[in-house]
Amino acid sequence: MLVLVLVVAATLRLRLLAGAQPLCRVHTVRTGKVFHVSQQIQGDRLYFAYRTSRLIKHPCKNNIVLYLGRQIFFTRDNFQNSLLPLSIPASMKAGTPEVTSAHIADSVLLFVVNQKVYIYDYKANSWNASRGIQHPVSHISGDNCCYSRHPFCVDISNSVFAYLHGDPMSQTTVYFSNTRGYEFQKFAYEGQAGLVGTLGGVFDLHSLSQTGMLLIDQRKAMFSYSEHPLNRSLGLPFDYNETLDVLVTPGQKGVLVFWSEKSLLLSGNSGQLVDLMEVAEGPHTSYFSVAEANITIHSIAANQNELAILTQENSLYYASLGILPTSLIKFSGQNIWSPEAAVMFTDVGRLEILTPVPDPTSPVFDFQKCPMNAQALLMDPKLQVDVCKVELLQGGFDNRMYTIDMNSNLELTALMVPRPGTSPLPLAMVSNPYSLGLQVTIYEEGYTYDGNTRHRLNISLKQQHHGGRADPNFTSSIKRPTVSTITLDIANKEVSCVDLKPLVCPTFALFSPLCLACSEISACYKGILDAVGLQDNYTYVIEKEAYDPNFQGQKSREDLVVHYRYEKLGCPHLVYYNTPWRPVVELWREGKFQEVSKAEFVLLEVNGLFTYTYTLTARTARCKAQPQNWTTVMGSAGHKRPFPWNRENYISCHDTNNDAPLRWPDVPYQILGGPTANKVIFEQRNGIYTFFLSIVDPYYSYCHLEATFSVYVYGALPPSIIPTMVTVIPLIVAILLSVWLAYVTPRLLHTQKGLRLKAFWKSLCRRCKQLCRR
Repeated sequence: MLVLVLVVAATLRLRLLAGAQPLCRVHTVRTGKVFHVSQQIQGDRLYFAYRTSRLIKHPCKNNIVLYLGRQIFFTRDNFQNSLLPLSIPASMKAGTPEVTSAHIADSVLLFVVNQKVYIYDYKANSWNASRGIQHPVSHISGDNCCYSRHPFCVDISNSVFAYLHGDPMSQTTVYFSNTRGYEFQKFAYEGQAGLVGTLGGVFDLHSLSQTGMLLIDQRKAMFSYSEHPLNRSLGLPFDYNETLDVLVTPGQKGVLVFWSEKSLLLSGNSGQLVDLMEVAEGPHTSYFSVAEANITIHSIAANQNELAILTQENSLYYASLGILPTSLIKFSGQNIWSPEAAVMFTDVGRLEILTPVPDPTSPVFDFQKCPMNAQALLMDPKLQVDVCKVELLQGGFDNRMYTIDMNSNLELTALMVPRPGTSPLPLAMVSNPYSLGLQVTIYEEGYTYDGNTRHRLNISLKQQHHGGRADPNFTSSIKRPTVSTITLDIANKEVSCVDLKPLVCPTFALFSPLCLACSEISACYKGILDAVGLQDNYTYVIEKEAYDPNFQGQKSREDLVVHYRYEKLGCPHLVYYNTPWRPVVELWREGKFQEVSKAEFVLLEVNGLFTYTYTLTARTARCKAQPQNWTTVMGSAGHKRPFPWNRENYISCHDTNNDAPLRWPDVPYQILGGPTANKVIFEQRNGIYTFFLSIVDPYYSYCHLEATFSVYVYGALPPSIIPTMVTVIPLIVAILLSVWLAYVTPRLLHTQKGLRLKAFWKSLCRRCKQLCRR
């Protein structure tokens, strides 16, 4: 009997201990304080302007974190050492060191201090003030692309907006920087003057290839988009009862989190639709919103697939951000909140609550850490979370960047292993179908391996803009390359699938190298030019009567000496001056020939030579509107280089939507290729021409396809030094006189005068013979 009592008591004690299992084991970091013994805070100590605490984690570099609170800390080792608070040098004259917004842009930190933007380059340990901002600002926003060093990724990381939150939309000034905040310029937003309400934020929504402005009016908010497809420039309105911060989750998937102390909303499609997040505080208790659950948000964190919030009620809430987001699930069990505490993700399914701890004997702060494993916490039987239906989901395309061009497709494969007895539903979603016009299809193939059922998922992404299956306006950004993010996930995935993260594949418009057909018929092949001589600092002269450095067709004042770049141009192609000519354009990708391009393109002699014209005019090319030419294009671009005529600003004169009247039908038509047989005709001049070629057809490729090449024009006789009229008129007179004499002379010989003249010439000839004999 005594043994039984002891067993029961021990069992109850274990259950009580299990019920009191803490969320995490707290430890304090005091490492590295010896290196700060002699250091003091230099300059003005920065502090965050709001009561909440935040941790801003670099999405590409896990160890780089910025803490915002009563003190501001920056770490490059994930707070593995004690730190001095961050301060701004007094020489910057920043004024009140109150920080209202901060952002990590690639390798620099951006702060809004006293309504001005300052930059801290943590690699160089230097501070700078941003240039170009002339009005007060309160917030900055941006994003980071972690997939590669592709130009698209670099542009995303370098782009930053600065603005004044709460300013009237019709008169606010928004600033934009593509230099990571070093230099700003005013951002021109079409139709801004007509927008009603106040500004709640400006964001570069890369997943939608739009710029979005959050409008607030009469306790309602909605997004206005710069170039939204199907003429839908506004998102759906949602309740806006208090000032909301907007968290752009990493990965360019279009997931936005709107939050304040008493509100939490989520959008999975760049703000087009915004919903309240539901809260589950147990298997049988749920609330429609954070306000209904009566909790106060203190800190928030998100990665590509997860969301966590720390509340003042000493609770931690967790949710999955898959294709179909889950409700917030409550974790509790110990005292984890303090006014300085903040939460962040250290890895997939790994959370940490960080609290700065002051040292009364040193200006250096220690850090109390509380690490947590979301997967382990979800296994608590009290939560009654369903088991994950999938054991494995993997694909070689995860977090790899792919490129897809117009009229192209992309084939991806993935492997899914379901838990026995379950039926998971794989689903692929494109974050931005409008920009690339992508149609996504999944073909599922089941097979058995080692007694386990596996599913091969074949994902086909096809660019369908020209397939006749899409609305003509479906692709809003047809004239500029854009980005889409394809996410493969399980539609009916449980929140317990923490380690089963969605597979993400960023897809960008393709940048392809453009090559010209390299014919054997070249000036070197024919012996007109010598390849060795061309490589030996070869120069040639363009006479002043033949070129214009301003590309306006006006004669220059002096001759031009040109250094021939053989390493780039090779040997010039050979062209006969009096034969209509058009270059053959070949498209190559990664060293492989693709096709001979038939797209429309334009040519420009890069040195300003204008001794060539075109076979067609605007009339003979059957233009319905006045066609563009280099003069008009350069005039609107201000003669900026690289040359500005491309697929983005090209307007076809055959387009029915082009309303430019055909006022000058006899001007040369300067577009080659496409539906016309237009060609180039060279004037009577031998020599080298270096041409810039740009494909302007907006429906051929998303890329700016350009090339530079050279031709040698031959066969033109040198122009005569004597004026043409001086030689032609005497020649015509001589010919007419000869014809007249040939006609008149025979008739005169049969007259009396003619006979006497004939006898005279005979007598003269006899005398000459006699003189010659003597």
